Amino acid sequence: MIESETGPIDYLVVEWDPGHQPTGEAFPHLLALVDRGIIRILDLAFIRKEMDGSVLAIEMTDLDLDGNPDLAVFAGAASGLLGDDDVAEAGAILRNGSSAAVLLFENAWAGPFASALRRSGAQVVASGRIPIQEIIAALDALEAAEVE
Repeated sequence: MIESETGPIDYLVVEWDPGHQPTGEAFPHLLALVDRGIIRILDLAFIRKEMDGSVLAIEMTDLDLDGNPDLAVFAGAASGLLGDDDVAEAGAILRNGSSAAVLLFENAWAGPFASALRRSGAQVVASGRIPIQEIIAALDALEAAEVE
Protein backbone atom coordinates (compact mmCIF):
# COMPACT_ATOMS: atom_id res chain seq x y z
CA MET A 1 0.00 0.00 0.00
CA ILE A 2 1.29 3.46 -0.89
CA GLU A 3 1.64 5.63 2.18
CA SER A 4 0.70 9.31 2.25
CA GLU A 5 4.35 10.27 2.75
CA THR A 6 5.55 8.31 -0.29
CA GLY A 7 7.99 10.04 -2.58
CA PRO A 8 8.28 9.66 -6.34
CA ILE A 9 8.84 6.11 -7.60
CA ASP A 10 11.52 5.46 -10.23
CA TYR A 11 12.89 2.44 -11.99
CA LEU A 12 16.34 1.68 -13.30
CA VAL A 13 17.50 -1.05 -15.67
CA VAL A 14 21.26 -1.61 -15.64
CA GLU A 15 22.75 -3.87 -18.31
CA TRP A 16 26.03 -5.74 -18.12
CA ASP A 17 27.77 -6.53 -21.40
CA PRO A 18 27.64 -10.11 -22.65
CA GLY A 19 30.20 -12.14 -20.76
CA HIS A 20 30.10 -9.86 -17.70
CA GLN A 21 28.21 -10.33 -14.46
CA PRO A 22 27.58 -7.98 -11.53
CA THR A 23 30.63 -7.89 -9.28
CA GLY A 24 28.85 -6.58 -6.20
CA GLU A 25 30.96 -3.41 -6.13
CA ALA A 26 27.89 -1.16 -6.40
CA PHE A 27 25.82 -2.95 -3.75
CA PRO A 28 27.39 -1.22 -0.70
CA HIS A 29 26.57 2.12 -2.34
CA LEU A 30 22.98 1.05 -2.91
CA LEU A 31 22.72 -0.13 0.69
CA ALA A 32 24.15 3.20 1.90
CA LEU A 33 21.39 5.06 0.02
CA VAL A 34 18.82 2.90 1.81
CA ASP A 35 20.51 3.25 5.20
CA ARG A 36 20.62 7.05 4.83
CA GLY A 37 16.90 7.16 3.99
CA ILE A 38 17.49 8.56 0.52
CA ILE A 39 15.76 5.69 -1.29
CA ARG A 40 13.58 2.74 -0.38
CA ILE A 41 13.97 -0.32 -2.56
CA LEU A 42 10.60 -1.68 -3.63
CA ASP A 43 11.77 -4.40 -6.03
CA LEU A 44 15.11 -5.73 -7.24
CA ALA A 45 15.33 -8.40 -9.91
CA PHE A 46 18.17 -9.82 -11.98
CA ILE A 47 17.61 -11.10 -15.49
CA ARG A 48 19.60 -12.56 -18.35
CA LYS A 49 18.80 -12.41 -22.05
CA GLU A 50 19.94 -15.59 -23.74
CA MET A 51 21.48 -15.64 -27.20
CA ASP A 52 18.14 -16.88 -28.61
CA GLY A 53 16.40 -13.78 -27.18
CA SER A 54 14.62 -15.51 -24.31
CA VAL A 55 14.65 -13.70 -20.96
CA LEU A 56 15.30 -15.60 -17.73
CA ALA A 57 15.15 -14.52 -14.10
CA ILE A 58 18.41 -14.95 -12.21
CA GLU A 59 18.17 -15.85 -8.54
CA MET A 60 20.35 -13.65 -6.33
CA THR A 61 21.95 -16.77 -4.91
CA ASP A 62 23.12 -17.70 -8.43
CA LEU A 63 25.17 -14.52 -8.85
CA ASP A 64 28.93 -14.99 -8.57
CA LEU A 65 30.13 -11.90 -6.72
CA ASP A 66 33.74 -12.93 -6.11
CA GLY A 67 33.41 -12.62 -2.32
CA ASN A 68 31.73 -9.21 -2.44
CA PRO A 69 28.79 -8.30 -0.23
CA ASP A 70 26.12 -10.87 0.43
CA LEU A 71 22.98 -10.08 -1.53
CA ALA A 72 20.81 -11.57 1.19
CA VAL A 73 20.09 -8.06 2.46
CA PHE A 74 18.24 -7.40 -0.82
CA ALA A 75 16.35 -10.71 -0.87
CA GLY A 76 13.22 -9.15 0.65
CA ALA A 77 13.06 -6.43 -2.00
CA ALA A 78 9.89 -7.65 -3.67
CA SER A 79 6.84 -5.42 -3.29
CA GLY A 80 5.02 -7.16 -6.11
CA LEU A 81 4.86 -3.96 -8.16
CA LEU A 82 7.49 -5.26 -10.58
CA GLY A 83 5.66 -7.89 -12.60
CA ASP A 84 6.50 -10.40 -15.27
CA ASP A 85 5.39 -7.94 -17.95
CA ASP A 86 7.86 -5.35 -16.61
CA VAL A 87 10.67 -7.92 -16.62
CA ALA A 88 9.76 -8.88 -20.20
CA GLU A 89 9.77 -5.21 -21.23
CA ALA A 90 13.18 -4.71 -19.63
CA GLY A 91 14.44 -7.86 -21.33
CA ALA A 92 13.27 -6.55 -24.70
CA ILE A 93 15.76 -3.68 -24.58
CA LEU A 94 18.73 -5.86 -23.58
CA ARG A 95 21.30 -7.22 -25.99
CA ASN A 96 21.38 -10.98 -26.47
CA GLY A 97 23.84 -12.56 -24.06
CA SER A 98 23.68 -9.72 -21.52
CA SER A 99 22.41 -9.63 -17.96
CA ALA A 100 20.67 -6.83 -16.08
CA ALA A 101 19.35 -5.61 -12.77
CA VAL A 102 15.90 -4.08 -12.62
CA LEU A 103 15.42 -1.78 -9.64
CA LEU A 104 12.17 -0.14 -8.57
CA PHE A 105 12.69 2.41 -5.82
CA GLU A 106 11.04 5.24 -3.95
CA ASN A 107 12.85 8.55 -3.64
CA ALA A 108 12.24 8.56 0.11
CA TRP A 109 14.02 11.89 0.59
CA ALA A 110 11.22 13.57 -1.39
CA GLY A 111 8.33 11.98 0.53
CA PRO A 112 7.55 14.84 2.93
CA PHE A 113 7.99 17.43 0.14
CA ALA A 114 5.76 15.47 -2.27
CA SER A 115 3.14 14.94 0.45
CA ALA A 116 3.05 18.66 1.24
CA LEU A 117 2.59 19.44 -2.44
CA ARG A 118 -0.28 16.92 -2.73
CA ARG A 119 -2.01 18.36 0.35
CA SER A 120 -1.83 21.84 -1.20
CA GLY A 121 -3.50 20.59 -4.36
CA ALA A 122 -0.37 20.54 -6.51
CA GLN A 123 0.38 17.79 -9.00
CA VAL A 124 3.39 16.87 -11.09
CA VAL A 125 2.84 17.93 -14.69
CA ALA A 126 6.28 17.01 -16.02
CA SER A 127 9.19 14.95 -14.84
CA GLY A 128 12.33 13.60 -16.42
CA ARG A 129 15.95 12.79 -16.09
CA ILE A 130 18.85 14.13 -18.12
CA PRO A 131 21.43 11.41 -18.93
CA ILE A 132 24.84 12.19 -17.44
CA GLN A 133 26.47 11.86 -20.87
CA GLU A 134 24.35 14.79 -22.08
CA ILE A 135 25.34 16.91 -19.06
CA ILE A 136 29.04 16.16 -19.61
CA ALA A 137 28.75 17.00 -23.31
CA ALA A 138 26.95 20.28 -22.53
CA LEU A 139 29.56 21.27 -19.93
CA ASP A 140 32.38 20.39 -22.34
CA ALA A 141 30.72 22.54 -25.03
CA LEU A 142 30.36 25.46 -22.62
CA GLU A 143 34.00 25.12 -21.57
CA ALA A 144 35.13 25.00 -25.20
CA ALA A 145 33.07 28.11 -26.01
CA GLU A 146 34.70 29.99 -23.11
CA VAL A 147 38.17 29.14 -24.44
CA GLU A 148 37.39 30.49 -27.92
